[in-house]
Order: sequence, then structure tokens, then C-alpha cells
Amino acid sequence: MELKDYWLTIRRRWKTIVAVLVVAVAVAGALTWQATPQYASSARLFVTTAPSDTSAAYQGELFASQRVTSYAEVVTGRTLAERVADAMGEGLTADDLIGKVQATVVPETVILEITATDPDPLLARDIAQAYAEGLSDYVEDVETVGTADPLISASVSDDAQVSDTPVSPQPVRNLGLAVVLGLLIGVALAVARELLDTSVKTPADVAAVTDAPLLASIQVDTSAADRDAAEVLDDITPWAEAFRVLRTNMQYVQVDSDTKTFVVTSSVPAEGKSTIAVNQAVTLALAGQRVVLVDCDLRRPQVATRLGLDDAVGTTTVLIGRVPLGDALQRYGSSGLQVLTSGPIPPNPSELLQSQAMSDLLTDLRARFDVVIIDAPPLLPVTDAALLAPQTDGAVVVVRHGKTSRDQLDHAIDRLEAVEASVAGVVVNLMPARRAAKGYGYGYGYGYGYAPKEQAPPPRSTRSKRSKARRAKGGAAKHTRGKGAGNAPGEPERAEAPATYTDTRA
Repeated sequence: MELKDYWLTIRRRWKTIVAVLVVAVAVAGALTWQATPQYASSARLFVTTAPSDTSAAYQGELFASQRVTSYAEVVTGRTLAERVADAMGEGLTADDLIGKVQATVVPETVILEITATDPDPLLARDIAQAYAEGLSDYVEDVETVGTADPLISASVSDDAQVSDTPVSPQPVRNLGLAVVLGLLIGVALAVARELLDTSVKTPADVAAVTDAPLLASIQVDTSAADRDAAEVLDDITPWAEAFRVLRTNMQYVQVDSDTKTFVVTSSVPAEGKSTIAVNQAVTLALAGQRVVLVDCDLRRPQVATRLGLDDAVGTTTVLIGRVPLGDALQRYGSSGLQVLTSGPIPPNPSELLQSQAMSDLLTDLRARFDVVIIDAPPLLPVTDAALLAPQTDGAVVVVRHGKTSRDQLDHAIDRLEAVEASVAGVVVNLMPARRAAKGYGYGYGYGYGYAPKEQAPPPRSTRSKRSKARRAKGGAAKHTRGKGAGNAPGEPERAEAPATYTDTRA
């Protein structure tokens, strides 16, 4: 991935990053709030020797520097902890003290700093002071073994003091680390999801699977589902414009054919192929073409429900010869669209769709209409669409943005190619809607609707009176013009420019 790809990934997966960040900050905040405050207190010891001359003093300092490191380890040991526990009493044990004390050698010195931590600041002070005094006695005992005078002495240089400020928890530090850690984990998770995501989102994803053209990208419009299809598609919205783009692109498929027949299908269910079929048929009908929408999804029909039509008769009743085609067709509103609903659901959809009666039905529909749109089941679960596609001019494969995988689209295309069916193109459905700065965005910057009406020029008579008044005030005019204001001598009168409406930028 390049730097640009990472930026695009962050823009697409920003919700994941924000979610991880919020969780990290919430966890850090909860742990910080629930943590018991800890207070620290420190005492210092000065470790030295008693040299007899200057050269011995230098050697003694080196000796003491080596010794002080060893005594720092003694502070965290059990021997000194038992001594301090016996000296302090108060029910403390060596195990209690070991976890509360640490020793640090001040760099390039012979000073040993003992720090005790406890929720009680007074107890922390007492433990640090007791350890300092206990270590001083311990050094004296160890260094006098076999000799009358100790080689090393450790004296308390700074007594332990009570601290009113807890050393933990530190809310600012904890929350800051949580923010950094949350961002790192969020970005890493977003990149990992992007690399593992094989869903179709962009034209490049479609082009990686098939050479079929991308006919259109349909945005999400939740309000369109609750309104009449003809009313929505006749409106000026990005959603309706996307279907007009689809209508235009489909005109370039099979340009030499007077009658065009398309089967609309998808890879798997819930990709919106019935929505695409219905709205595309309505869009074509609103353009003045003779269009018929045929519901050949004989397993889960949707057309009659979406258009509010009767499903008692339809494709199945025509195929078995019970009702003539002319009687089964229903007109959808004032759009001019003719609809052949599915009819009763049969027990053998595949057998009906590959029958001679189905072939005859398509021949009859071609003779009656300019465009035939067939809503067929998905390709991967059942074989119905693969049976219909070879009898049409092409299959329009619908994929759902961010849900349909490239493998599913690839298998669907393979199903069509296996039966030598033509793939008219791909439609990406349920694209995330982009918010324009003002109103609806069309074609990346052009606004829908009309600009505010320009102010019309004043009537000619009014302008003539104003001109005479100005000439009377400023002197006689040097030139005589024609009737039209602004006309040169001998020129015909110019027509007034009417108020116009122009497209505006979004």
C-alpha cells in the first residue's frame, strides 16, 4: 500500500478508528478512576569508607561505588525485609514489604535512594525510613565481620518525608497513552480490514473481475423506498439521476437491435436486483419507450409488492396457458409501464423458465415492446437466471456496495459465461450517499434545480423617461439613437434579453 492508500483507508474506515479510540480511552478512564491512589516516600543513604590518605580515598570511593550497587539488591531481598518487619511490627510481614520498596543508585554517586509506596502516605514514610535505618545497621553488621572497624559505612543523609501528592494513578498520562495506543490500534485494525476486505466498492474492483462495463452506481436513498416509484424517478435527485445514467448507458448495449431484452440478476440475495429492475423499467417508460417489466423470480417475487399490483395472474399463468399475455399485463400508473407479475409460485420454476412456452413468451414480448426488463433470481443459489440470460440481449448483474465479494461476482460471471450468455454490464447498488455542500450534488459540482430568477430589466417606457431626465440634466445628447435603448444609428432595435434560469454549482 502507498501513502495515498493509507489515507483513503483512514477516510473509509474512520468509524473503526474512532470506535477503537473511544474504547481505549474509556478503558483507561475506568481503570484510572477505580485505581487506589498510591503515595511514595524516599530516604537517602550515603555509602562511604574511612581512608587514611588521599590515594586511599580515591580507591575507597571506587570500592564504595561497587558496594552500593550490591546493597541496592539487598533492599529488595527477604533478609532486610524480615528485619524491617520485626522492627516495625504493626502486623506487617516480609512479603508485604518486598512489593512496596525499591532501591535506586544515583548515577555516578555513592548515594542509595530507597522509595516506599503505599496507599497510606504515613505508612509509606515509615517504611522508607525503617528500610534506610535497617540497611545502615545491616551494612555495619556485614562490614565488621572479621574486623573491628567497618570498611564501608552507610549513613542516612535524607530522612523520609510525608507526601500529599499521589504518584499513581496519573490521569493525564494514562489518557494520553490511551489516545496514542487507541489511534495506533485503530489504524492498524483499519488497514488490516482493508487488506482482508474483498468486497466490491470501486470501479477498479469491478474491472478486476470482469471486462463488462460499469453501467451505473446507485446511491442510498432511504426516502425513495417509501414513495411511489414513478413520482421519485420523475423528481430531480441524485438517486433518480443515477437511473437516468443507467438508462443512457443501456442504450449503447446492442445498438443494432430494435428490441432490447435484459435480464436483471445478482450474485446472491439481498443485493437489490428487484429494486434496480423496477426503477430502471419505470425510468425507461418515463422516457416515452414501450417497456414491459417481467417478474421471472418465481421463488421470491417482489415486483407486484413494490408496485402495488395484483399478483393473482402473471408469468406462471401465461406459461401454463391459463391466461393470454394481453390479459395478464397490468399498467403501472400513468408512467406507461406494462408489468407482468410473477403469478402463483410454481413447484418447478426452473422447468418453466427453460420451457418452449417461455421462449414463445419472450418472442411475443419483443414483438409488443421496445424494451423488455426481466427480474430474475440470483445466479449463485439457483440456476433460473442462467437459463434466461442466453435468451436475452444481455444480463445486468447487480452488486451491493461493500457486501458483495469479488469472488461472488466472479462466480456469477462464470455462470453466465458457461451458458454463453452476454454480460451487458454491472450496477453497483447502495453506494454511500455523498453530502454536497449545498443541496444535491450532480456530476461532481453541478447543482440540481434552477438558479434564483434574475431581476428583470425595467419596462422600456420607464427607462425612456429616466434617459430623458438624465439628458435634460446633463445636456443634450450628441447622437440620436433608435427606439431601442443602446442601438447604434441605423441598427435594428435590439430585443430585450428575457430573465433566464441557469444551473448552479453545488
